[in-house]
Parts: sequence; C-alpha cells; structure tokens
Amino acid sequence: MKKIHKDFYGNEVLHGVDFSLKAGTVHALMGENGAGKSTLMKILAGVYQASSGSVSMNGSEVRVENPTVARHLGISMIHQELSTELEMSVAENIFLGREPGKYGLVDFRQLYGRTKELLESIGVSLDPRQRMKKLRVADQQMVEIAKAVSQDAKVVIMDEPTSSITNQEAERLFQLIGKLKSQNVGIIYISHKMDEIFQIADEISVLRDGCMIGTYESEKITEEDLIRKMVGRDLGEQFPKMNVKIGEEILSVKNLTLKGQYEDVSFHLHRGEILGMVGLVGAGRTEIMRSLFGITQPDSGDILLKGKKVVFRNPREAMNHGLAYVTEDRKGEGLILPMSVEKNITIAALAQFAEKGFLLRDRESKVVEEQIANLNIKVARKAQSVKSLSGGNQQKVVIAKWMIARPMILIFDEPTRGIDVGAKAEIYKIMCDFVSKGNAIIMISSEMPEAMGMSDRILVLSNHRVSGEIRKEEFSEERLATLQFKYMQRGSGEE
Repeated sequence: MKKIHKDFYGNEVLHGVDFSLKAGTVHALMGENGAGKSTLMKILAGVYQASSGSVSMNGSEVRVENPTVARHLGISMIHQELSTELEMSVAENIFLGREPGKYGLVDFRQLYGRTKELLESIGVSLDPRQRMKKLRVADQQMVEIAKAVSQDAKVVIMDEPTSSITNQEAERLFQLIGKLKSQNVGIIYISHKMDEIFQIADEISVLRDGCMIGTYESEKITEEDLIRKMVGRDLGEQFPKMNVKIGEEILSVKNLTLKGQYEDVSFHLHRGEILGMVGLVGAGRTEIMRSLFGITQPDSGDILLKGKKVVFRNPREAMNHGLAYVTEDRKGEGLILPMSVEKNITIAALAQFAEKGFLLRDRESKVVEEQIANLNIKVARKAQSVKSLSGGNQQKVVIAKWMIARPMILIFDEPTRGIDVGAKAEIYKIMCDFVSKGNAIIMISSEMPEAMGMSDRILVLSNHRVSGEIRKEEFSEERLATLQFKYMQRGSGEE
C-alpha cells in the first residue's frame, strides 16, 4: 500500500500512508483508537475505497473495488465483530456460496468431508455438522480463519482477535497463526495487547493520527518506545494511582448469595478507595455487581449503605442511593448507539434538565459541554452519533453519563477493555479524580497489571466464592493466580 489517503466528508483520516507485508510473517498494526488502523485495513479488504494511493500484490498494482474482489485476490479480513451465520453449521459457514453439488442441490457428504480435511490441515478439531450458535467465540473465530484458508487467502487481517476469548483460547489461536505462517500466509494483526504483540509479531507498524510513524522489528523495539510512538508523548507512570486518604466505610456486603451465580460473598468499601475484583471468567464477579446495582436480586444476604440496610429492586433504586455501573458491554448496555453523544450523556439524569415538564436545552447543553471538556472526549460536535466514536471515547461517554448523576460509588466492569494505551491513562486519571473527592470505586479487571496498579485492595473470586483479599503492599501476580484457582475442582472444566 503506497501513499494511501482517505477522507470522509472532507475530513482526511489517512494522510499518505505506506504499509507493506511479507509472505509468511505476522505484521502487527498498532495505534490509539482513531489512529486509522481499521480504516486502512478496510481499504485493503475492499470495504472502503481510498481517496488516492495504490495497492500492489506481488509487485503488480491491483484495484480492490469491494470485498468480493479482495477475496479473489486472496485477501481476507476477520472483523472484531464476527460475521458468522449462527443458525448454519460449521461446514455451511466455511463454504457459504461455494457448496459442492449439482443442479442446485448441496452434496452434504462432500461438504462435510472437505470441511473435515480443511480443519485437520490447520489443526482445528471441530465437528463440521455443529451449529455455529453452539460454539464458543474462540471456535467461531477458528471457523472464520478456516473459511479464509478455504478461499486460498494469502493475506489474513485479524482485528482484535483476542478481545473476547480466554488466555488459553488465545494460545490456541497463536498456534494456528504459526501454522498459517508456515504455509506462507501473511498475517496483519491489529491489537492493543502488548504482551501478545511481542509474542507473535515479526514486525510492528505504528499509526498515529492517520500518519504512519514507522515500522520496526519486534526484537529491536521496547514496549516503552512503542507506547511513546503510539501516543506521541511520554505517558509517565502507567498507572497514575494517587495516594488518597481512605475514609469511612460506605458499603458493606454480607453473605450475599444467588444460587448458581455466587455464594456467601462478603466485602466492604471505604471512601477514597478503589477495590479491585479479580477472578477467572465465570467466577461470579459481574453477577455480584449486577445484584449490587439492582439488575438481579440475591436469594439471601444483606447490602448496607452507610450502615443502613438497603434492598434494590431495580437499577433506578440503586442510582437513587448513589450507585452507578459502567458495564463491560458498553455497546450493548452502556450506550444507545444510534443516538447522539449529547443524548447518551444526559439520559441517566434527565430530571436535572427538566422544569415544570419542559426540558431546559441550554442547561443540558452546558453540562454536556463541561463533561466533554472535563473527560477530554474527542468528538467533532455533541450531536455526533456515539457509534462513530472510538472505543476509548465511547467509554468516556458512558462515564460522563454517570458523572452528571453524581454517584457516591462507581462500579467499573473491565473499564479499559479494547481501549488503547493513551485512552487507558486518561480513564485511570478520571478514576483517581473521582475517589479523591471522597467517593469510591469497585473495579472488575481481568488485567493483572491494571488491577494491581490501580487498586488499594483486591478481592479475589474463585468458582463463585471469595477466595481471598489482598492489601496493596502484598500484591503479586503469583498470589492472585493461586487464589483464583483456590476453589476450582479437578475436572470442573474451564470457566
């Protein structure tokens, strides 16, 4: 790709970008959200057309007019949001539109046989007849990769492929990537996760603000240098945790139980404190927080706020008592994607902008502008659709929504999932500012460095139960890992 320019409605988002990929290598593409990574790759995959510039394969210039042309050229893109047909089988998904047969009739025996051979060739063990909806996300990804291989792909683009899978599943994906490399397939790998980039990438290219900053051999660049090139500045300390005076206890949870979700959970929370909560996927962390926020009702146990017992029958009652919940699924639960940034920010506190049944637009607009400035939300205008924002800015909109409700306790469920390093640092600062005002945070995190870097205490869950509590001076990844497996029974399966 040479001198690629792209503009949307007069706003140029790619400024003469050069990018190249060698056969049989993994080339990581990194940059903050909004840097232009996905736009560049969608041009390569035929989803968008470049405003100017050229694309060449094996030395010959090609025109990638649409995704069908891209596939014929051997270019396949596996999007973060998978495009599988859930009601169809594995085999039908892989060979959709190319099913073997005659006279319009599918030869299922041949279809399943070819699928079995294909899956075995790339080391994937799946039943060709299995319905996609019954597969885990990681296995659905394997099917997408198998589909690309079946189309004789020479270039496979993977956009945040490990964002919704476990560490064990990620290792299986990396093994498959290694197999594709051995078959001379070139992989373009988009990710924010530094550890996996350095594990699998041969080369790393950095985009910033639509410009190519450079391409580097992974063995010859450090993580610190890479971050500096991505953000264009020195982030300073990665986790800017302030030393905030821990105040009085404001929340106490005693013996909370919801059958099949969590059992006999007890913990407390103080003003000025960030309480981390870690555990394996399925350990019960999110389920506990959903009950604390009134989304589900516990079977037994007590919740006390400032020493007084409370029962939340719904989220509105929790909000009225000073709780707010930044969900892990910002697109599905935290935002209304077709609506504007402004409406998403004010939707949880409309009563603040109403008087005698009328919405006071000036007051609403002023508060929204203050939140956009305070949280450094990068947006062209407040009427802009929230779905057009980067992941980091969408997360800030969710936080802004709760900030104007003036909560006392803010629950963060995976606060920086799918967010670039620059936006992470800004969200950490927002968290620190919040607790410095005498408020408190409960933070669920699957990233151990984040949990240890931002928490004052960490509560560990294992198999739906509290397995331990660790104070800051005792933090270690080894101890956290040991406690996460404390109540896991042999043969119980992966959570």
